[in-house]
Amino acid sequence: MLSEQYTPAFADLLFDKTDEFIGIYDLTEERFKRVNRAGVRMLGFVSEAELLADPVRSRSIRTPPLPDEHRGSLIAGLLQTGSHQETALIGRQQGETFWGRMVLTAFSAQGEAYALVRVADEGRLRQTELELAQTARRYEAIFFNATIGIVVCNAQGLIISANQMAERQFGYPPETMLGRMIEDLVPAGVGRYHQKLRESFNNEPAVRAMGHNRELHAKRKDNSIFPVEVSLSYFWLEEKIHIVAFVVDITAKKEVERELLDQKEKIERLNASLERKVLERTHDLMDTLEQLERSKEELGRALDAERKLSELKSRFVSMASHEFRTPLTAVLTSAALIEKYPAGEQQDKRKKHIDRIRTSVTNLNDILEEFLSVGKLEEGKIAAHPKETVQSKLLSETVADMRSMLKPGQTIETQQKGPDQVFLDPSLLRKILVNLISNAIKYSQAGTVVSVRFTSNEGHLRVIVEDQGVGISREDQAHLFERFYRAPTVTNIEGTGLGLHIVGRYVELMGGTISIESELNKGTIVTILLPAL
Repeated sequence: MLSEQYTPAFADLLFDKTDEFIGIYDLTEERFKRVNRAGVRMLGFVSEAELLADPVRSRSIRTPPLPDEHRGSLIAGLLQTGSHQETALIGRQQGETFWGRMVLTAFSAQGEAYALVRVADEGRLRQTELELAQTARRYEAIFFNATIGIVVCNAQGLIISANQMAERQFGYPPETMLGRMIEDLVPAGVGRYHQKLRESFNNEPAVRAMGHNRELHAKRKDNSIFPVEVSLSYFWLEEKIHIVAFVVDITAKKEVERELLDQKEKIERLNASLERKVLERTHDLMDTLEQLERSKEELGRALDAERKLSELKSRFVSMASHEFRTPLTAVLTSAALIEKYPAGEQQDKRKKHIDRIRTSVTNLNDILEEFLSVGKLEEGKIAAHPKETVQSKLLSETVADMRSMLKPGQTIETQQKGPDQVFLDPSLLRKILVNLISNAIKYSQAGTVVSVRFTSNEGHLRVIVEDQGVGISREDQAHLFERFYRAPTVTNIEGTGLGLHIVGRYVELMGGTISIESELNKGTIVTILLPAL
């Protein structure tokens, strides 16, 4: 038997005392005859017998197995040279694979040719190599692309590495700094002193900054000198110290510092001059200051009033030039056209233009009424006169009067909740409703719904007017109650910009509050809360 050719001690050493795969391969039958326990485990089998019975692994542990002609060539070469080594992909029984270093050694026993097969798992080695390669790439990315200069030298001061920034700082072409002494980078008068400092650092290395409380300078290849900041670090390689210098060119920083010092001196001189002038004119300025203080408040009030008046004039002229011109133009045009229809059968055409004149005159009258209302409010001639009021009647009558203004397909929906009898000024409430409903109709498209809701409870009346119109931007909502203010989105729709101002004053006279919620192209909700006791 083959096993009788080996002593028990050698067999124990070979098969049981190693972590590597060891097998004896019959080169004639082209299959394994023996595999040690470590090899059985490495390939994922339970026992040697199971592995040797496997039709694939018993012939080849590669993945995929070598074709017959390749295996024959390998065996022929092995018999000729006596040994063969390579790294191959090895397959386990469960289908997993790993890279293994395979060493084949040919030998013969009892006239038969065999091979001793040893396999070492190189998975960890390859992983370590990959990690080392990644670490090297990270180091290169950090070292060579750093935005500060980095110079590495050995204990004797010989430069063994320098990054791109250091080469640019010192004016050396790529890789020409290597092999130079670190003292070549310092001014001539400092070289010998720097050599002693380097030797001292080698004896007591520490991570620290150089040049504490003093300025440092470096020398370029062209012998020009520039200011620097330097920090030192170190590392050990093969028991030899290596020093790392981090160099920052602070030329720009020094220029800024010099400019700041110059500016500081100029400012100090100017301050001194100004102080003298201030002292010389203090008396005159104190007199002037007293006069200014007395007139400041009065002048402020006058300027504020003038500004407001100017704004009102500008808004009034802009509004009036548009709102008066449109109906007056319609009146003149219709009057001219009426003259062209003298015949009796043309009465319907005359009526059409007469209606246009009537509508235009009504619009002018409404504008004048708003002007008069503002004037009366400013003069304090309007006051609230509350009395018992039936809210449902007031609401229905007001809405009925407004239906003639509706555009095609528009509707007004009403809702009333709570006690019908309330105590407030019906005249002012009616004017508020007319203004809000007319705005809702005017700024909404045809076919939309205007909603008016009354809710009375706990001594208050809540009035909500909601439309589906063009809406008001958040920026414009802050100015809605100003006189003559009109949002840019509705300048093409007739109006004076006084309606909401008047409504706000009416609500104030009645002791109530008004709020508006709106979003562009999504409609507007006006909510009024009035005391109704």
